[in-house]
Amino acid sequence: MTLANLREFIGALDRAGELVRISRPVSVVLEVTEIADRCVKSAGGGPALLFERPVLAGGRESEIPAAINLFGSMRRMGIALGVEDLDQIGNRIAHLLKLRVPEGWREKLAMLPKLTEIARYPPRTVSGKPHCREVVLEGADIDVTRLPNLTCWPEDGGAYITLPQVITRDPNTGVRNVGMYRVQVLDRDRLAMHWQRHKVGAAHWREMAARGERMPVAIALGGDPPSIYSASAPLPPNIDEYVFAGFLRRKPVPLARAVSSDLLVPAEADIVIEGYIDPGEPLVLEGPFGDHTGFYSLADYYPAVHVTAVTMRRDPIYPTIIVGRPPMEDFYLGHATERIFLPLLKLTVPEIVDYHMPPPGIFHNLVFVSIDKQFPGQAWKVINALWGMGLMSLAKVIVVLDKDVNVRDPDEAWWVALNHIDPERDVRFTMGPVDVLDHASRAFTYGSKMGIDATTKWKEEGFDREWPRRIAMDQETKERVDAMWDELGLRLTPRSSA
Repeated sequence: MTLANLREFIGALDRAGELVRISRPVSVVLEVTEIADRCVKSAGGGPALLFERPVLAGGRESEIPAAINLFGSMRRMGIALGVEDLDQIGNRIAHLLKLRVPEGWREKLAMLPKLTEIARYPPRTVSGKPHCREVVLEGADIDVTRLPNLTCWPEDGGAYITLPQVITRDPNTGVRNVGMYRVQVLDRDRLAMHWQRHKVGAAHWREMAARGERMPVAIALGGDPPSIYSASAPLPPNIDEYVFAGFLRRKPVPLARAVSSDLLVPAEADIVIEGYIDPGEPLVLEGPFGDHTGFYSLADYYPAVHVTAVTMRRDPIYPTIIVGRPPMEDFYLGHATERIFLPLLKLTVPEIVDYHMPPPGIFHNLVFVSIDKQFPGQAWKVINALWGMGLMSLAKVIVVLDKDVNVRDPDEAWWVALNHIDPERDVRFTMGPVDVLDHASRAFTYGSKMGIDATTKWKEEGFDREWPRRIAMDQETKERVDAMWDELGLRLTPRSSA
């Protein structure tokens, strides 16, 4: 089922028993964070929350309800993207990647439905008055502080917009980019845009600044769930996030022209903040901010966004998210990316069987990879290949294991790895780019990385001893115990894995 907008998504969560509505007034200053944090760290990610009466910093109740933890479980990610299992999307991508040039007319006919499906993905511009423009605020009517923006943690520099779709355009090619960057609210019509230097939006800004031209920016909140997710996906710079969202939802994303610029924004968005960045202005201080690392990222200087218009639905819902010590809601967004993009990773590094970025690794600190090892030194080939790919280049630690290891279970992965390695032989270091938020690196965005070969060692790799077999009970004994289990009176709770 295609969910057209945020209200339909929340309705679907409600019907699935995944939503709790909170009618009591709750402050957006710290209190919403504390409640959401307790929920997301409970079993299964806790429920999605709809705060119907959020209280703003000055004590006034917002007229706009705030929704949080919408994506904070595997089930809710499935509902958001319209699948029972996130691997279904990866399988769709894998199938498309296997399409070859058909030879006979029967094969050509069989391929037509797939080609038609791809042709439907580009977004479409709607005419008339879209839902996102039912209310238009300009000039003195603009006041973004009236939105239920969260002050998440005690030492944060202020209130933040945390689940946006930040829309910019490449000044050379005209290609749109949609990114998910935190945005600090400075005052009623001014924001601070935190985009890190390796983000596409930042590249657009640098190009516009070099030209001395004002840069139009739109910040969309809400809309259909695949579009919200796609803003967080690590797509190549030339891939339109709304094309990808159309692929996910099997239906084009409707877009509408902004009122104060020529940018196109989601027609089903709940709120759209329009503005511009003036390259002639000095940067503004943004932060500190309690980040997804579980530590505060320090204050730094970023460009200011001048708000020229705020448009919204008549009945908007404000989507938000918190980050901090994992696990958090962003883990589930990241896990969706992990499953969806596995086929693309395999396209470049075909020996990869699976990979996983566990919550404590906060995406860029730890990656487990299983491979189908076919030759000596293959683990190092994979590690070096991954360090040369997009955002995977920021991975601090990559651990490569054999294909029979379940890398989605960190306990099993570490158990095997720590048994399989000789530290001097199997651990190597290199230098390269690191995440902007890595506070331990020796320099800003530059530091060391560690690769660990935890695969079974071959003689060609200098291992002449016999490699031991794993302990495992024989199948016949297991079946005999299965048959007698109910008579034993044992009631055991299965141990949960990460």
